[in-house]
Amino acid sequence: MHPPPHAGLRHLALNVRHLEEMKRFYVELLGFTVEWAPDVDNVYLSSGIDNLAFHRALPLAASGASAGALDHLGVIVRTAEDVDRWAAFLESRGVTLDARPRTHRDGARSCYFRDPDGNKVQVIHHPPISDKV
Repeated sequence: MHPPPHAGLRHLALNVRHLEEMKRFYVELLGFTVEWAPDVDNVYLSSGIDNLAFHRALPLAASGASAGALDHLGVIVRTAEDVDRWAAFLESRGVTLDARPRTHRDGARSCYFRDPDGNKVQVIHHPPISDKV
């Protein structure tokens, strides 16, 4: 079995301390647009060919996480079915999935796993940008 195709790293999710300031900076200074803001703790931005997610960081004591800003990185695929193909491929190679393929409330479909260093990686079909790659 060979790895299914993907379209590269076009999705990054960061845990941020100052969500509104980060949003203003990326929108007003760097030209991103707000793609979706489902609630006060999350906002998704895009330049048109990518997706940058900001998640309000929890205090370290509450989250149990390390001080790192990276929540996860995302590898974009062209179809929702490609997510399922990637999940099957990864499992066939002994990779344990943190989250099996599922469709999210915004219509994206993804699965999650960890790289050898423990970073969370998401294989994602994100309709607003998957069709452009």
